Amino acid sequence: MNPQATSAQRAPAGKAAVLTWACLAALLAVLTGCSGTGIGAVDAVFGKGTAEDAIRITPGHGERSVRADQELEVEVPAGRLESVKVVKFQDAQDTAVEGRISDDGLRWEPKDPRLALAAKYTVDAVALDGHGRRHARHTTFTTYVPDERFVAYVKPENRSTVGTGMIVSLEFNREIENRKAVERAVRVRSNPPVEIAGHWFGKTRLDFRPKDYWRPGTQVTVDLALRDVQGAPQVFGLQQKQFGFTVGRSQVSRVDAAEHTMEVRKDGELVSTLPITAGSGKNTTYNGKMVISEMLDVTRMNGATVGFTDGDGKGEYDIPDVPHAIRLTTSGTFLHGNYWAPSDTFGNLNVSHGCVGLRDVKGGSADTPAGWFFDRSLVGDVVEVVNSKDKKVDPDNGLSGWNMDWRKWKAGSALRR
Repeated sequence: MNPQATSAQRAPAGKAAVLTWACLAALLAVLTGCSGTGIGAVDAVFGKGTAEDAIRITPGHGERSVRADQELEVEVPAGRLESVKVVKFQDAQDTAVEGRISDDGLRWEPKDPRLALAAKYTVDAVALDGHGRRHARHTTFTTYVPDERFVAYVKPENRSTVGTGMIVSLEFNREIENRKAVERAVRVRSNPPVEIAGHWFGKTRLDFRPKDYWRPGTQVTVDLALRDVQGAPQVFGLQQKQFGFTVGRSQVSRVDAAEHTMEVRKDGELVSTLPITAGSGKNTTYNGKMVISEMLDVTRMNGATVGFTDGDGKGEYDIPDVPHAIRLTTSGTFLHGNYWAPSDTFGNLNVSHGCVGLRDVKGGSADTPAGWFFDRSLVGDVVEVVNSKDKKVDPDNGLSGWNMDWRKWKAGSALRR
């Protein structure tokens, strides 16, 4: 799922300066916190720190400029791989990478050993270790782009159906100095037509959105005419591509951190009010509008990856199989299933390290609040948090640009300077 995120640091007492990867409620009164093995937090300590690389994936997480002939494989030293899913993202098109798990369950290899150039890969692996415990890893890497070229990694995917809060986001593999020329070479249009403006976050990211959420049923087309556009001295674009997506039904969910509830509205009508747990007083949840950017059936969460450690440097917690994990920010805010907290936590207490937890069961279930919400959500849906004692989420933290007013958003376009 997207640009790489660095590990968050422990927040100071009374304020969560940086939210961690996901939020974990009380576990036997000694484990509270959040972290995750979504993008940027996958090299977590395995189990209780006894096997650091229980699921070994090469190339490693976050590697860049991986060569086409480098080996792609997933293996476990003991136990058995349960499932492996590898997806290649190239020019806004996602393609499943074919492969097979060996008969002994210890290794996965792709059918075609060569990697595509100028592409991003994601790997999701689930395995049972030698003790029968279930673990998951989610990693990403990008392949080589010639030194004199730049590419944009694009969200959302071509031909996808997304929620009304979707923001078109381009992450460039190199810093763009000539932002005006690059923005002029990207055209975003919709049917029915609305005004759409670009906004630069630094030199490597360009987002596009309309003034208000998309109307359900809108067709959006994106033209990337970047080939041979000079983005920086002696660096030229590589892509000449058109892609599109469809805006589905409207679903906006409002999390009230003070009331411990989440109201889910579909096409403006209230369909459910779910009990939740949000960030504790020490590790509060961001306020503001956040957009779902990634959905994981299961992921791993470990405190050591984001600065929540014991005195020995090990993670305060390590939950290997957090179900129904929905990413809301790049820094690590998740809305996820929770099977380890007492059931009366939800709707009554805020005990997490900054994310939003819904009741679930081990392994996940469609019959729980977390499963119900996961099955009815789309990438691009909006989750808004109110009445938390934290600041409003920054507009560049995930797809959170809706927290910037329209005048400021348009002022961030290189074409208006």
